[in-house]
Amino acid sequence: MAEAESELSNTVRILVATDCHLGYMEKDEIRRHDSFKAFEEICSIAEQKRVDFLLLAGDLFHENKPSRSTLVKAIEILRRHCLNDNPVPFQVVSDQTLNFQNSFGHVNYEDPHFNVGLPVFTIHGNHDDPAGVDNLSAVDILSACNLVNYFGKTVLGGSGVGQITLHPILIKKGSTAVALYGLGNIRDERLNRMFQTPHAVQWIRPESQEGCQVSDWFNILVLHQNRVKTNPKNAINEHFLPRFLDFIVWGHEHECLVDPQEVPGMGFHISQPGSSVATSLIDGESKPKHVLLLEIKGNQYRPTKIPLMSVRPFEYTEVILKDEADIDPNDQNSILEHLDKVVVKLIEKSRKKAVNRDELKLPLIRIKVDYSGFMTINPQRFGQKYVGKVANPQDILIFSKATRKAKGEGKIDDSERLRPEELNQQNIEALVAENNLKMEILPVNDLDIALHNFVNKDDKNAFYVCVQSNINETRNKIAKDSNTMKFDEEDLIVKVGECLEERVKQRSTQSKEPTQFTYADQSMEDFQGRSTSGIGPAVSFSDDDDTMQISTSKPSTRGRKGSSGASQNPTRGRGRGRGRGSSTMKQTTLDGAFRSSQRSASVAAATALQSAADDGDNLDSASSDSLENESNLPGRKRAAPRGRGRGSTQSSKRGRKSDNSKIHRMLMNNDDDDDDDDDDARKRLNKSQPRVTKNYGALRR
Repeated sequence: MAEAESELSNTVRILVATDCHLGYMEKDEIRRHDSFKAFEEICSIAEQKRVDFLLLAGDLFHENKPSRSTLVKAIEILRRHCLNDNPVPFQVVSDQTLNFQNSFGHVNYEDPHFNVGLPVFTIHGNHDDPAGVDNLSAVDILSACNLVNYFGKTVLGGSGVGQITLHPILIKKGSTAVALYGLGNIRDERLNRMFQTPHAVQWIRPESQEGCQVSDWFNILVLHQNRVKTNPKNAINEHFLPRFLDFIVWGHEHECLVDPQEVPGMGFHISQPGSSVATSLIDGESKPKHVLLLEIKGNQYRPTKIPLMSVRPFEYTEVILKDEADIDPNDQNSILEHLDKVVVKLIEKSRKKAVNRDELKLPLIRIKVDYSGFMTINPQRFGQKYVGKVANPQDILIFSKATRKAKGEGKIDDSERLRPEELNQQNIEALVAENNLKMEILPVNDLDIALHNFVNKDDKNAFYVCVQSNINETRNKIAKDSNTMKFDEEDLIVKVGECLEERVKQRSTQSKEPTQFTYADQSMEDFQGRSTSGIGPAVSFSDDDDTMQISTSKPSTRGRKGSSGASQNPTRGRGRGRGRGSSTMKQTTLDGAFRSSQRSASVAAATALQSAADDGDNLDSASSDSLENESNLPGRKRAAPRGRGRGSTQSSKRGRKSDNSKIHRMLMNNDDDDDDDDDDARKRLNKSQPRVTKNYGALRR
């Protein structure tokens, strides 16, 4: 008995679970409670097994901004199981301010105002990752309530691809020491590049102390990323991880591979518990769901997988119609009869697996039908007869055709294609490439990130932050030079182009990672005012309808001289071209397009200067004659020139306020609103300096 107690006092007991997806299908009357029942069972198992703490590997919530109902239910479950008088038998001996990035800076059970008997440690996933100006997630709400210990929240510092530092949570229980590393979800493309960049990912090892050497620590890593697929750049290879690790908990993958697997040549084991609720009806999610009980003593561990009994049964099968002998290709009824038989068999199979007949749940049924050479049927109409018999009558059937490409792909890739956020991301890239878009002040990648945050994370300030961050970056780059007032206009325009090229190269190394832009010092009201005075590309922000509008136009200098680029209405785009729209586009194409645009900028600026010098004496008379001739036309009113003609060299800003920026005044002298007076028109025409070229546009604050 004494030996058992001694062994228990030196053994760290951890219950591991991942991808709870609280709030999944919360509007479905049948499946709305599935995620909460599974999470309640996980917490109950933790209490029954008397574990030291519960470890979650991301995606606790399904939505980035979960509903109030989801938040309330999650808080209720955690309060029921985590707040009690049970003693916590381990100590956290690391610098907790580095581990927990909140205003309290310590583990929750050390708070004297709370009785925490079951600590919960969690990282964020790709569904509940931080967003917004303050970089907060839904997990921060639970952390502020002192219900969970949120770790693994990294701050991407440095330049280029970025740099992160991982500080472990050092846990001691008796003679056992555990170093718990956490890495919340980062875009796979960017993290992949960071692992391949020297010193971009730094691992902090525990210091040697008396009675505890560095080798005595049992090192655990918790992460939430893609594992290696057909596209190695969109996943994390296990060989990127350091060899000193002993055990890895891999989140994000929903297929249950809970048994630890050793990675050849690396010395550590990987456990992939999978999700506790099926979110994609594929073969990988039809396997039984488990959690892992991990017992650690010294440098040894013992895994025990525990099945989840509250999970809704899910049956999956595949049918190839051409291989079935009882189906007539010309008879649709024979197809329906065969599929009906398959559904009935799957329903009966799920009933036989049920342990508790009293709480028999409606099963999830998915049949993948290869209809090559056959006609399809309406899945919704087919499922109507199974309402009340299955949990998903509207999508029992999914039709596909066998292709050579599909045969060479793995099953997990099917789940990857079913994830809506990744499909949307690919569609955005395709849209940029199809429309041959080109941005000349803002990199397309930054706008893509802003659009992602605005749509998927409901960040209403995403575009404002994107615009302000890029403008400030360009302004600061130019301000670093000795004296901007000594720049010629042509040199300054080229300088703006160089700044854009630098940002394009920097963004290309980040591989579409949604970096956290920082706000400028201006207020929102100042931004709204400036959006009507020429911040380009023009972005209008409205607090009433919460919409962002971006309008583009054709290149403003096609067939024009001088400052015809500035003669366009400021709400128009700064031209079109390929630009750096997506990570799939080749860098050589981007560099070539930029060099071409830079040459065009220099030619346009030089031509404008020469034109202004040659025509300076005759400009007043020519402009006056043209005004008089125009005024003599019958039925036409005299109006101030708009600067949109072929030889125009000035920019009219209708209804636009002038900007007070020094650089802006140096590039373009904004005029007041159009006036019908001829004297004002001639004065504006006399200001014939070139201010905008085709490719770069005026640098605006």
